[in-house]
Amino acid sequence: MATVVAKIGSSSLTDEQGVIASGAIEGLCAQVAALRAEGHRVVLVSSGAVAAGVSAFGLAARPADLPTLQALSAAGQSRLMRVYDDVLASHGLVGAQVLLVPHDFVNRKQYLHARQTLTRLLELGAVPVVNENDAVADDEIRFGDNDRLAALVAHLVNADVLVLLTDTPGLFTADPRRDASASLIEEVVASDAALVAEVAEVGGAGTARGSGGMASKLAAARIASWSGVRAVIAAAGRPHVLADAAAGERGVGTVFQPHQRRLSARKLWIAFAVGSAGRIEVDDGARRALLERRSSLLAAGVTRVSGRFDAGDAVEVAGADGRVFAKGLVSLGHEVLASVAGRRTGDLADPSLGLVIHADDLVTLPG
Repeated sequence: MATVVAKIGSSSLTDEQGVIASGAIEGLCAQVAALRAEGHRVVLVSSGAVAAGVSAFGLAARPADLPTLQALSAAGQSRLMRVYDDVLASHGLVGAQVLLVPHDFVNRKQYLHARQTLTRLLELGAVPVVNENDAVADDEIRFGDNDRLAALVAHLVNADVLVLLTDTPGLFTADPRRDASASLIEEVVASDAALVAEVAEVGGAGTARGSGGMASKLAAARIASWSGVRAVIAAAGRPHVLADAAAGERGVGTVFQPHQRRLSARKLWIAFAVGSAGRIEVDDGARRALLERRSSLLAAGVTRVSGRFDAGDAVEVAGADGRVFAKGLVSLGHEVLASVAGRRTGDLADPSLGLVIHADDLVTLPG
């Protein structure tokens, strides 16, 4: 029995007017039912709430301001779940709405609550339908797209495979819309950092009805890989795509093999899901301490501070050669850090200013 997390985006669930395409959900749920009949557990991560809200209010286009987007999400989410509930029920399955925010992964207590809820739903035989709680999400502290959310959910439920459904067959060597010679990349080995760096530039932004794109799916696949989860980017319209992905069939899409090293949910969030507000450069001694001993970063090892950030923001950590090798949540704002950079803790009037990034809030990056 495998646990499968499948993510589908707005562009695959709605028509050009943003109306929920019942046929698309019916096809997806039929595949879910087939997996369930084989004894597998399935979690759906579904976008579409905002798009459905746009349609519900008869708007000509998706707005850009946060209050309106949150209001549309509130109206659209219930409509989206109504379709899922009805279609899943036709297969004898129970759908269960689960709305998550980043705090559910960063805070240990919330993380355990979320895992407990999802685990129990799967034990009861339900099909959890997960989405970001866009109606109340903070614009600065949010997933931004459901690809990353799906990868974190895959970690949360200890999934065997994450399937990222999109409108293309997978990841290509170049944009196939512009380059006729572009070919499908069938497999990305977790240790192949050069390939990951190369294909990272392939994807662009999502469609007008969605917020993701190939770049966000690549980021999600990285998160899954460093969770020990196999990830597959595949076409939503491919027949039996979920069953083939779960079975490991070749040619189903682009497969990202899991990495041997597994990061915690908190460190996955820091490494891959939150943007960097600045950069800290450190000397060779500090670099070795962070890489070899997994130590905290102290002010004494800081040689340069770039960017404007506050305490609690994510920052990149680079060595003397300028190459980024770690990322963490900084304890000091940029101005305070610049004033204590290079100074030993014992020489500071306030010793607490000597701690720049605690080891629990710092992760060394792959590659």
